[in-house]
Amino acid sequence: MTQTVQAAEKKRLSFWQIWNMSFGFLGIQFGFALQNANVSRIFETLGGTEIALYWLAAPVTGLVVQPIIGYLSDRTWHPVLGRRRPFFLIGAILASAALFVMPNASVLWMAVGMLWILDTSINVSMEPFRALVGDLLPSSQRTMGFAMQTFFIGIGAVVASLLPYIFTNWIGVPNTAPEGMIPSSVKWSFYVGGVVFLSAVLWTVFKTKEYPPEDMEAFEAEKKNTSFSDGVRETVMGIFNMPKTMLQLAVVQFFTWFALFSMWIYTTKALTSHVYGTSDTTSFLYNEGADWVGVCFAVYNGVSAIFALLLPYLAKATSRKLTHLICLVLGGLGLISIYFIENPMMLLVSMVGVGIAWASILSMPYAILAGALPANRMGYFMGVFNFFIVIPQIIAGAILGFMTDELFGGEAIFALVLGGCSMILGGFLTLIVDDVDEQLA
Repeated sequence: MTQTVQAAEKKRLSFWQIWNMSFGFLGIQFGFALQNANVSRIFETLGGTEIALYWLAAPVTGLVVQPIIGYLSDRTWHPVLGRRRPFFLIGAILASAALFVMPNASVLWMAVGMLWILDTSINVSMEPFRALVGDLLPSSQRTMGFAMQTFFIGIGAVVASLLPYIFTNWIGVPNTAPEGMIPSSVKWSFYVGGVVFLSAVLWTVFKTKEYPPEDMEAFEAEKKNTSFSDGVRETVMGIFNMPKTMLQLAVVQFFTWFALFSMWIYTTKALTSHVYGTSDTTSFLYNEGADWVGVCFAVYNGVSAIFALLLPYLAKATSRKLTHLICLVLGGLGLISIYFIENPMMLLVSMVGVGIAWASILSMPYAILAGALPANRMGYFMGVFNFFIVIPQIIAGAILGFMTDELFGGEAIFALVLGGCSMILGGFLTLIVDDVDEQLA
């Protein structure tokens, strides 16, 4: 009840204030989308064969980094940068540097190492952005706050995913290279991404003001009396004291993110082999297919950006749970439909369903969760919630390679079909979730 009263007393923010506090996600998603659409291509170009295994770098870093960053940001106050913004800034600087280095990797181990650095840096920036919505917005505006973040995620991902295609087809930058070399179109895309990432995050850092702790003396005393070992113990033990709503959402998240990870790992391999009919990474046809993956990812992110603006109204007309269920089912059907497609243009129709699901995945679970969390531990629990994003990714990375080789006969398209089924199951499991905010409304 105390938490609800605190949330109700928070000042409602204007549209442009919500816009400014969310704008940094444009840059974060620029880096994330470049990673998702191009890293498998980079690994294959450098001779990598265990793609799912290499991708484990991404979820493992999130598993470790996000709860720690959430815990630290809850206990940080800088007189100029506030609570969450120092972490936005540090992550953006490191991620931008990684985006400049990664496409210049000359050997596989270097590319895998840069994925670890890039994903760690993105995680340092990303989770405090989620907590910022809970910090600054009252319950009635949280769905709008997360939807605005999703809008910028979509816009950033559209442009970033299209960049290799744009550089090749509009500017004439080559999208092929000698064996073992990263194409110039990919390199320039990453360079642009580095600049946009840092610039967008700086916008939020300078345009957003955070609330200081209500009792600064008590806040400072708690920090002074808490040792590093106390922090580690609290971080670990807090996992066993999660709110009921968070545990229920964890089940939904597991099947949702298993599906997404299968898509990010195997879309390039599935489309180039199943639709374009080649696995030769030096061929024109393979690189044309790999560029089309970027277009497909741009479409689903573009749909997500548009649909995110409709989510608050759809959730109000029905419920947040029913909205999430419908969106996940449409996304699952979109992934499954890829198996039946021969014309690359028709893949864009499949991506519409995926985009609708993606909009909800980035909004509804967080809007539901924020109402069930104690205000003084918002950052920490948002970080712990990431466990249920990265654990299914780790499992997917560990088993999908074996399943594709041994059960699917090397046909990566079946990994996407499996992902679609998993997403639909996650949608129906949304029905078990208790939405505290809607019950109190």
